[in-house]
Formats: sequence, C-alpha cells, structure tokens
Amino acid sequence: MSSGIIIAIIVVVVLIVLAVGVWMAVRRRHLRERFGPEYERAVEAGDSRTAAERDLRDREQRHDDLDLKPLPSTARQQYAQEWNGLQEHFVDRPREAVGEADQLVTRLMKERGYPTEGYEQQVKDLSVEHGRTLEHYRAAHEVNARAGGQQTTTEELRGAMVHYRALFDDLLTNGDRPGQQHA
Repeated sequence: MSSGIIIAIIVVVVLIVLAVGVWMAVRRRHLRERFGPEYERAVEAGDSRTAAERDLRDREQRHDDLDLKPLPSTARQQYAQEWNGLQEHFVDRPREAVGEADQLVTRLMKERGYPTEGYEQQVKDLSVEHGRTLEHYRAAHEVNARAGGQQTTTEELRGAMVHYRALFDDLLTNGDRPGQQHA
C-alpha cells in the first residue's frame, strides 16, 4: 500500500473516532440536562456510566410511551384545595397528614397518566420529567415509611410535607418549564 492510502485510512479512522466521541458527548449532555441530579445518582448507583446511561435512555423510552396529559385548570384548583386541607390537618394529625400527602401525590400522578404500581417504578417514571424534585419524593417516602411505626419526630414529618409539596407542585403545574402553557 502506498503511504497516501495509509494516511487516508488513518484520517478516516480518526474522523470516525472523533465523530463517535462527539456523538457520545452530546448524548451524555442530553441525559444530564434532562435528568438533572438523577443523572449523577444513576451513575453512582450503576455498575458503570455506560450501564447507567442505558438505564436512563430506557426510562426515556418508557416515559415516551406513557399517555401523560396535562391537568385542566379545574383539576389543578381542586388538587390545590386538597393540599391546603392537608396542611391544615397536619397541625392536629401530622402522621396521618403525611400518609394522606403520599396518597394525594399518587392520585395526582395517576390522573396525569403515570403508572402508580410500585414505588421504584414510580421513581423511574418520574425521573424523566421531574428529576429535579425526585430527591424530595424519596425523602418524603422514607419518612412516610417510618411514620407508621411511630419512629418519626414532628419535625421529620413537617419536612416530609415540604418534600411532598415540591413534587406535588411540579406535578400540579404539569412540570412546566418557563414559557410552557397549561391546557
């Protein structure tokens, strides 16, 4: 082979390697932007960055297949009123109010079109559009799980309500980003 052909082959190989590298960087940036803090959590919990990114892409695909719908304004108002009622009940019955907050968030998820069977799957489904408030949901869920056994303080229960509120608000406003419209 002539040196010109060898150089051409090397140039083509280098260009392919660079193109693959750029493509992977773009995909990684997309996942980081879409999932927010959930991206780093998945990478830390996964066997490798590649496996974590594959899992996140699978979550995106499942999410795309869901029939998610925005809430009409009347439903948003009704949910907001229910939440206000929960906050009032918290003063007299904090443990029960936290359990009711969990149920209200689950009901809201279901009305929006999210499957609600199984906490782990809920977290995965929510992570695609609500990754920035997902840690709140995890924290609230953990306190709620302990609340039944009287292993929580009133301050922890108050914190759980604040955490549930973060996801509740995100779901209630349809996870809108600035500039998006409500239905």
